[in-house]
Amino acid sequence: MKRNAICLAILFICFTHTIVKAQEEFIQPPSRELAKFPFEQLTGGIVIMHAKLDPFPDTLNFILDTGSSGISLDSTTAAYLGLKPKPTEVTIRGIAGIHKVSFLYNQKLHFPRHTVDSLNFHINDYSVLSAVYGERIDGIVGYSLFSRYIIKLDYDSMKMSICTRGTIRYPRGGYLLKPAINQLVTQTLRIRDAETMSTRALYDMGAGLCMLFSRDCVEDSNFIDRKKKRLIKEGEGLGGKIDMELFVLKELRLGPYRFRNVPSYIFDDENNVTQYPNTCGLLGNDILRRFNVILNYEKGDIYLTPNSHYNESFDYSYTGLELYLINGVIIAGDVAKGSPAEAAGIKEGDQVLAVNKNFSQNLNQFKLSLQTPGEKVKIIIRRDGVIREIDLKVKSIL
Repeated sequence: MKRNAICLAILFICFTHTIVKAQEEFIQPPSRELAKFPFEQLTGGIVIMHAKLDPFPDTLNFILDTGSSGISLDSTTAAYLGLKPKPTEVTIRGIAGIHKVSFLYNQKLHFPRHTVDSLNFHINDYSVLSAVYGERIDGIVGYSLFSRYIIKLDYDSMKMSICTRGTIRYPRGGYLLKPAINQLVTQTLRIRDAETMSTRALYDMGAGLCMLFSRDCVEDSNFIDRKKKRLIKEGEGLGGKIDMELFVLKELRLGPYRFRNVPSYIFDDENNVTQYPNTCGLLGNDILRRFNVILNYEKGDIYLTPNSHYNESFDYSYTGLELYLINGVIIAGDVAKGSPAEAAGIKEGDQVLAVNKNFSQNLNQFKLSLQTPGEKVKIIIRRDGVIREIDLKVKSIL
């Protein structure tokens, strides 16, 4: 009897210890804000943050990207700062290629009122992104930041907050996503076109579009109407440029949120960046910017609250013309065959001097001027030293 009592006492002590230990592991202090600062938005909702790389005084432009599994610095920026990265055998994949990268180890990045240390930057060439957005892109910030903090993005105030990990009360009126997070973020979606299906997509804030599908997924699932109109467009990403097909998806559902007539793209994912068949493509920031978001990687949470941009119309314009800012000059890039730009007589390499009497050489303003379907736009170009005026009618993809 005495032995049984001792055994029961030992079991009680062990059980109590387990409960106390579990409580200690479960209870965290409340999350607190470390820094709050403005961010900028570029075409497609791309988020640009400003930060300084220790010990340099230059303010650098970084894209905030849930589609990045680490953190990176532009090769030209690294050379300008006199940095000497170490070559490695590590490779990275982008939509336009795979290549080895060098690293800068144990770096510090200074945000307004907060410094993040022990960062390992891989080096990449972001000249294409700089040309596309008309802003110097010095790097991309991804998992290396998200894995350490709770990040809040408020698209109404255009402010970003860096907060400590810990307990947090999410605001009312939103919805909690529980994606799979393993450096990259995978979220379940429901899409409808010729067929309705549930699928998974990469949650990619660094993609300036609504939805991008791999061709393998499209052809294997047959969820898109084969007779649906598809238009040729050039896309840009890590590694360079690729050809894509533009179409309108009937419906996309993210949690309880439904979007109809969503401009979407199809591309040949030769490097399997979209990780098919585990995912069908990626969900970009022209959808995600419509929510104020809390990214809580430690808990596997993404909390969305619809913001003032939620009901904004999508961009249904199509010209088949790509514009790039190169050495301070706006240049016509790829001109799609059969497009309004080709019909108007624009050729790749033309220097675009003005759009609708706007001579500002502001790439974002020029692009916005080409986003009104049905409108005739006057473009002044220089070709072979000769200045010409061209009328371009913007087409609708609907």
